[in-house]
Amino acid sequence: MKALKLIAILVVFSSVSVFGQTKWNVDPSHSSVKFSVTHMLITNVTGNFKSYNGEVTTDGDDWSTAKVSFSVDINSIDTDNEKRDEHLKSDDFFNAAEFPEMTFESTKMEKVDEDSYKLHGLLQIRNFKKEVTFDVEFGGMINDPWGNTRVGFDATTEINRFDFGLKWDNTIETGGLVVSKDVEINVNLQLIKEK
Repeated sequence: MKALKLIAILVVFSSVSVFGQTKWNVDPSHSSVKFSVTHMLITNVTGNFKSYNGEVTTDGDDWSTAKVSFSVDINSIDTDNEKRDEHLKSDDFFNAAEFPEMTFESTKMEKVDEDSYKLHGLLQIRNFKKEVTFDVEFGGMINDPWGNTRVGFDATTEINRFDFGLKWDNTIETGGLVVSKDVEINVNLQLIKEK
């Protein structure tokens, strides 16, 4: 009899957990995935990925409980230069033919203050998976004219591309890299609560 009561309690708690979860979907027409690198030590070159997909789940509207899953289509890279884009897809950098996706899976969303978080997780580029931390700014929550609940976030991190097998390392005469090893990644997301 005690075993049956215990099972019943576990089922109730399990149900509460499932029904208390909120799912948020990325609105790609109002989001962006961008990156920036230093070129020849003197200027920044920026690019973006046009195709990506993500899903976020939270316990209710508590963002400190957020679980984030995100994938980017490497072949959608766009730096406004077709020749450079093809080079970035090659084995010197992403090797898009063999590794067509870049993925991120969160491990923890840490609240810093009312509008700031640290998003920890595993970033995979090519066959290299490393822990990274995004600085996240919460932009707010609104109800749109079509009855949707929307939230906005701006997330930024910096990685060393050599850690992920993006190995091209040509240098200029002074010895500096043509393309910096440090890459800034910026993800601006608008999420829609699933009804």
